[in-house]
Amino acid sequence: MTTIDTAIALRTSGQAEEARVMLLQLLSADDSNAGLNYQLAWTHDVLGLEREAVSYYERSLALGLPDEEQKAGAMLGLGSTYRTLGAYSQSREILEQGMRNFPQRAEFQAFLAMTLHNLGDHSEAMELLLKLLSETSGDAGIQSYSKAIMFYADKLEQVWD
Repeated sequence: MTTIDTAIALRTSGQAEEARVMLLQLLSADDSNAGLNYQLAWTHDVLGLEREAVSYYERSLALGLPDEEQKAGAMLGLGSTYRTLGAYSQSREILEQGMRNFPQRAEFQAFLAMTLHNLGDHSEAMELLLKLLSETSGDAGIQSYSKAIMFYADKLEQVWD
């Protein structure tokens, strides 16, 4: 097991501060490791240190994460972190980019809906969430009304006479 794997295991087991210390030590020896920057960003987020996480997310993406799973995670993490810091336009931009790059990953839509809500785009946020719910829910009741949910998703403000 590599030292990065050990740090990930620590974070996963609830020892995020110990993981952060270990990852920072590794970074001091190799600050151009995209995966290491990503793990540091994630660890800072876990610790509630969102402001500190941003630069690590940005650096991991700028360095070019080779693994698609990590790249998607970094983009989602950065978009979500921007949102929690009130940087809604930046959040929207990165989450929309994530949706284009990873169209099969529904989580980008859910996080974008939160950002749209924060931007005051409530109808667009609801439309996105309703379509996502209709497309991904395994609930029998939701599935039985899926066509209706999809139909009304973009007509929430419409009133029929």
